[in-house]
Amino acid sequence: MRGLLLVVVLLLTLPFAVAAQEKAKLVADSLAIAGDNRLIAEGNVEVLFRGRRLKAERIVYDQAADRLEITGPIMLTDETGETVILASQAELKADLSEGILTSARLVLNRQLQLAANKIMRVGGRYTAMQTVAASSCKICKGSQTPLWEIRARRVVHDEQERQIYFDNAVFRLGGIPVFYIPRLRMPDPTLDRATGFLTPSLRTTSDLGAGLKLPYFIVLGPSSDLTLSPYITVRNSQTLEMRYRQVFSTGQIELNGAITRDDLLPGKTRGYLFADGAFRLPLDFGLTIKGQTVSDPAYLLDYGIGYIDRLDSRIEISRTRRNEYISARIISFQTLREDEDNTSIPSLVADLTFNRRFSLGPLGGLGGLQLQTHNQYRSSTSPLDGPDSDTIADGRDIGRISAKLDWRRSFLLPAGIEATILGEVTADAYSVAEDAAFAGSTTRTHGNAGVELRWPWVKAGAGGAVQVIEPVVQAIWSSSDTEALPNEDSVLVEFDEGNLFSLDRFPGSDAVERGPRVNLGVTWTRYDPAGWSMGVTVGRVYRDADLGQFGPGSGLDGKTSDWLAAVNFDLADGLAFTARAVLDDDLDLTKGEARMVYSGQKTALAGSVIWAVADPLENRPDPTQEVTFDARRKLDPNWTAKVSGRYDFVADRGTVAGLGVEFLNECVRLDVSLSRRFTSSTSVTPTTDFTLSLDLVGFGGSGTGGPARTCRQ
Repeated sequence: MRGLLLVVVLLLTLPFAVAAQEKAKLVADSLAIAGDNRLIAEGNVEVLFRGRRLKAERIVYDQAADRLEITGPIMLTDETGETVILASQAELKADLSEGILTSARLVLNRQLQLAANKIMRVGGRYTAMQTVAASSCKICKGSQTPLWEIRARRVVHDEQERQIYFDNAVFRLGGIPVFYIPRLRMPDPTLDRATGFLTPSLRTTSDLGAGLKLPYFIVLGPSSDLTLSPYITVRNSQTLEMRYRQVFSTGQIELNGAITRDDLLPGKTRGYLFADGAFRLPLDFGLTIKGQTVSDPAYLLDYGIGYIDRLDSRIEISRTRRNEYISARIISFQTLREDEDNTSIPSLVADLTFNRRFSLGPLGGLGGLQLQTHNQYRSSTSPLDGPDSDTIADGRDIGRISAKLDWRRSFLLPAGIEATILGEVTADAYSVAEDAAFAGSTTRTHGNAGVELRWPWVKAGAGGAVQVIEPVVQAIWSSSDTEALPNEDSVLVEFDEGNLFSLDRFPGSDAVERGPRVNLGVTWTRYDPAGWSMGVTVGRVYRDADLGQFGPGSGLDGKTSDWLAAVNFDLADGLAFTARAVLDDDLDLTKGEARMVYSGQKTALAGSVIWAVADPLENRPDPTQEVTFDARRKLDPNWTAKVSGRYDFVADRGTVAGLGVEFLNECVRLDVSLSRRFTSSTSVTPTTDFTLSLDLVGFGGSGTGGPARTCRQ
């Protein structure tokens, strides 16, 4: 019957007021025509016109006056579905653009509600309200007081600009007036970007005292914006933070910085500036820009910007294609470490790299060509090592040109054994200046050749599980008398499952692995149909002679390396565990690390352990023994607890520690955190940091809320 009535109405083509023969669509349980110009629809009435949808219990359409008399409950929805008006009665123009609604509520983006005795629709754009209460909080029976609300004498909502204007507004928290605002403008929750204040935050530190940060967001255009954040503390610290963002047709940039005057360094202007940019260039090239500078080593820690001890500024152009990689970059470093001097570190580095993979035709196999230039500059002119933490001449400058050609080809032997022939040759030309131990120009040629045998054994279980055991033996020959050169990029050497079967385990180009050797290992992997997997790798290296090229902390020194044991475990329910250990023949730990990550519905946990013996060759005069952890636990639908920390077992003290709680419901987001940094130096002292952030969901386009709070019965 309902569908028949709709057809009848459409055939009658009754105009609900508009030009160009536009028609409104109406459907109802019953329909009657009174006189020549009155249409009465009753029972589950719906009107659809220009994307707007009206639902009511009864509608009377007066064709002569072009008006709708509506009896509720009423629901009026705009074209986007994000703005809804609820009312008990209404009188509107037939196109739903103008009129009056009584006992009404305006709901924006299913978050912010504005209740008023009367709502007026004007010009299809404005919604004006008198004596308004605005909130995004749930109201429970027996308590009509929301957690927060704004009461105003008059409110106007501009649908086109998506702005809300308040006159004579009072902000209430738990029913208690907190402050008065004569005029207030804020974006409605449907607007992602709008000029105005963002959520303030309170931060208290033992060095700066209590302070308030009040960000102000400025829309500069459709593709750029600026955020200014004044930060004032009780201990005479004045800071203006800045963030600028702009998007271009080919990329984007972002600038973050601050300028500060405080009593920590009286009479000095402090601050920092970070810049990041990425752009697409012709011919598939990409441009990356990164800039970092700071006024003094302690600034970033004092103002909670991050635990950065070296700044990295660079400009890089690169391209990655199938079988090809090209990169050109210039990097500038600024150290913030107490035991380093910016004049004696490589403060300026320039690299050019070309990599190409190719097939070798009749010869078979896969070949590779790498061409690279490297230059690094120190501002010091001293050819000797000064009183710093390294053993490198303070003024050492290096220029290097390198070329490497490699080849590998695999064969399948009987019984499923895979044999691979490996080979590579490298040529380097060095120019070293301002170094008493390495002065002048020199060249080096180095080659590796080897053969590798892999024998994978595969077993499929009755339940669908697959297990793979793969023993591997690799015999490598390299010259033993390669000329030693300054080692800048190959000091830190890792011995892990990723390079157990590598031709060269040094991470850079300055050092090369020398002498004949045999790499042995076996891996076991299980893939279970339930979704979890596990892998284990065990191996070691045997050498013809100990050439003294590795330090004791690497696990690779001596004729026989330490044992490498690695395990990884990955469950389908969010648990992942990785561990790696390097052990000597007495099973004493040389180097080890373990990391566990768990992500569940209520609990998230990440923890790691690092252990390494002292090794002067790796600039590690003391052992490293640290544990870090970061955990979150959902206490109930609204409350979340978090804790984090790092402990140094060598120093027998914590490095950093933090704890906090978060609360989120339909209308409030609260974040309270307390952290302590225990480290100290000549420029920084141990600091305690307290942060409080309160975000009113739905206020100023602040994002979506969480589960609604439960009302007491």
